[in-house]
Amino acid sequence: MLIQKASWIAMNGAASTVVPVFRKCFSCARPVRAAVLEVTCDGVYDAVLNGQRVGDFILAPGWTEYRKRLQVQAYDVAALIGESNTLDITVANGWYRRTNAPWTGTQNPDEFLPAMAIAALRLTYADGEDEVLLTDGSWQVSESQVTLSGIFIGEDADMTRTFSFEPVQVCDFPKDCLIPQEGPEVHEQETVLPRNSFRTPRGEWVIDFGQNLTGYMAFDVDARAGEKLSISTAEVLDRDGNFYTANYRSARSQLHYICREGKQSYRPRFTFFGFRYLRIDEAPEGFRADQIRTVVLHSEMTRTGWLESSDPMLNQLFSNCLWSQKGNYLDIPTDCPQRDERYGWTGDGQIFCRAATYQYDVRQFFRKWLADVRAAQHENGWVPEVVPSLTAYKPGGAAWSDAAAIIPWQLYETYGDISFIADMYETMERWIAYIPTVSTTPDLFTGCWTYGDWLALDAPEDYHPATIELSKRGYSNDDLVCSAFYANSVNIVIRIGRILGKDVSEYEALYRRIAEAFRARFGGQLNTQTEKVLALHFNLADEPQALADALAEQIRACGTKLQTGLLGTPYLLHELCRYGHADIAWSLLLRKEYPGWLYSVSKGATTVWEHWDGIKPDGTFWDDDMNSYNHYAYASVADWVFGVACGIQPAAPGFARARIAPHPDPRLNSLSAVLDTVHGRIRSAWKYTGDGIRYEIDTPVPAEIVIGGTVRRVEKGRYIFGETLPAGV
Repeated sequence: MLIQKASWIAMNGAASTVVPVFRKCFSCARPVRAAVLEVTCDGVYDAVLNGQRVGDFILAPGWTEYRKRLQVQAYDVAALIGESNTLDITVANGWYRRTNAPWTGTQNPDEFLPAMAIAALRLTYADGEDEVLLTDGSWQVSESQVTLSGIFIGEDADMTRTFSFEPVQVCDFPKDCLIPQEGPEVHEQETVLPRNSFRTPRGEWVIDFGQNLTGYMAFDVDARAGEKLSISTAEVLDRDGNFYTANYRSARSQLHYICREGKQSYRPRFTFFGFRYLRIDEAPEGFRADQIRTVVLHSEMTRTGWLESSDPMLNQLFSNCLWSQKGNYLDIPTDCPQRDERYGWTGDGQIFCRAATYQYDVRQFFRKWLADVRAAQHENGWVPEVVPSLTAYKPGGAAWSDAAAIIPWQLYETYGDISFIADMYETMERWIAYIPTVSTTPDLFTGCWTYGDWLALDAPEDYHPATIELSKRGYSNDDLVCSAFYANSVNIVIRIGRILGKDVSEYEALYRRIAEAFRARFGGQLNTQTEKVLALHFNLADEPQALADALAEQIRACGTKLQTGLLGTPYLLHELCRYGHADIAWSLLLRKEYPGWLYSVSKGATTVWEHWDGIKPDGTFWDDDMNSYNHYAYASVADWVFGVACGIQPAAPGFARARIAPHPDPRLNSLSAVLDTVHGRIRSAWKYTGDGIRYEIDTPVPAEIVIGGTVRRVEKGRYIFGETLPAGV
C-alpha cells in the first residue's frame, strides 16, 4: 500500500477531547485521469475533498484488533479533483480512543494517544505521469467544528467556530498494523420519519419514531447564529410515559448543536446511538418535529431471509429479530447499541450466528471479525470473551471462547465456503489445547470462571450467590456447561479436520474420553432445563429420548415456561422437536406471558430485549444497570422458525442439497419462509385448510422433503403437498 510511505500526523499538544481537522491544499494544473486516496486514523474519520464527502463509509475505518490490524480505505476521488484543491481529514476518538481501551494509555493521561491520521493520494495525469501526496510536515491542522465526540458521549458541534490552522506534528507511530479494508462498510441504510410528537407528564418534548433502531438523527433548521439544538435519546418511556435513560448507564448519548446563521442541515459525523425516542431539550425558535428524522446504520449486508405468518404478533417478533440484527451488526457483532458497552461479545455472537445466516448474507461481515478473533487470541490459546479485545476479562470463557469453533462451522454449513473453517482451524486447535492447562479435572472443563447459563430463570428462591455476577448465571452446573461446550468444540475440530484432510485420531480419542467423563460425572445430575438441553444438543446423553421426555415434563410442570438462559435457549425448541415434543416448542414460542417471546411484543417492543421482563407487567423495569431493549441473543429463535417450523436446513454444505421438514401447529393458521442460498431461493410454506394442511415448497437444488413422516427425495422444482388431518384435529 502506498500509505506505508506516509507519516502519521497529529495536532501538537491537543487535549484528548479535541477533534482535529487535518488539511492539505494542492493544485493540479493538468487534467487528472485517475486519483486514489488511501487513508486511516486512530479513531474514526471522514475525508472531504473540495467540499464533497469522500465515500459512503460511516465510522471509518471501523473497529478491529487495532494493535495488530488497522484497516486502510482506498477511495476513487478522480471526479472530485479540480485545479485548486483542499483535502480535509477530520478525526474523532471513535472506538480506538474510547476511555477503557487498553492501548490508549488512558491510565496515564499524560500518555494519552493523540488523534492521528495517515493518508496517501496518488494522482495520475492524462499523460501517464504520477504525483503522490503523503501526510507529512507540510499539512496543517486546526480544531474542527465538532467540539466533542465519542461512541458513548454522542456529539457536540459548534458551527460558529472558525478554523485556526497550524503546522502538524509528525509522529513516530507503527505502520506494520495497517491492512487493506476487509469488512463490509457501514452505510446509511434507511430513513425513519417521526410517528408521533408529544409532551410527557413531566413536560418533556418527545418525538417517537415507532422503531427502536441504531443510527443517528438528521435535521434541517433555519436559525440565528448561536441558537442551540440539544437532543437526548432513549429506547423506552417509563410507566408514567416519561423519558427514560437510566439503562444507558454512563453513556451520555446526546447531540448538542450550535447553529450558524440561516438554513442548515446536520447529522452526527463520528458516533451512533441506539434509540426509539428523541427528547428535544433545547431548540431554535419555531423548530418542528417534522424537521428531524432518523437514519439507520449497519454494515452493508444483503438480506436473504423472510418470515411471514398469519399471526400479527408473531410477525412483529420476526421484525424484532431482524431489527436487532441490523442494530447490532454495526462493523462488529455487538451485544447492544445504546449503553456504555457495545462490545463484540463472542458468546452472543455464536448464540445468534445461525439465525444471522438465515436473515442476511454475513460472509464478509464475519470474515473480517473472525480475523480479529485470530488476532485477539492469547499466546496460551485463550480466546477473549470480547473481540476486539478491550479488557482482560476472567480467563476461561466456555461458550464464549467456543465461538472460535461454532461460528466458522456455521458459516461453512450455510455458505459451503471452506475458507471459513480452514482459516480458523489452528485457532480452534489452540483453544481446545488451552482447556486442559486450566481445567481441574482431566478430560473435562472444570474449575474455571464462566458466565454459565447467563440470565437463566431457574435459580430457586433461596439461592443467595456470593456476587451479583453469580446471580445472573442461573442454577445450571458451571462445570457441566463448560464441559458440554468443550465436547462440542472438539467434535467440530474433528469434523473440520476430516474435511481438510487432517489426522484427527488424537481428537477422536479425546472426544471419546470427554463424552465418557461427562456421562460419568454429570449423566445422573441433569437437573435444569439447560443442563438437559445441552446434553441433548451435543449428543452427550445416555438415553436421549428419556431425557427429552423428562425435559418436556419439567417444562409442563413449571407452567409451560422456559427457564433457560443465553446458552440453553437457542437449542431448547430444536431439541423438543427433535424428540417429538413440537407441541411444547410451539407453546413456548407463542406464549404471550412472561417469560415468552411474545411477551415483549405485547409490551410494544420493536426489537428483542436483553431480559424477558425488561419491562415488567406493572410497567416497572427489571433493572437500570443491565437492561438493553435491543439485544439479539434471544432473537436466535428465528433460526428455529426457519429451520424447524418451516423446516429449511442444509443437507450438504452451502445448501447444495436441502432438507425441508416443516413442523406445523394448528394454533397458527399459516407460516412461510423464504431463504436465498448461494444456490438459489428456497421457499417453504404451510397453511391449514378445512380438513388438512397445504404445503408449498420451492427448491433450487435436490432436496429431501419430509411431510407427515413421509420422506420424498426430489429434484429442484416447485412442489405442492396436501396432508389430511385426523378428525378432530
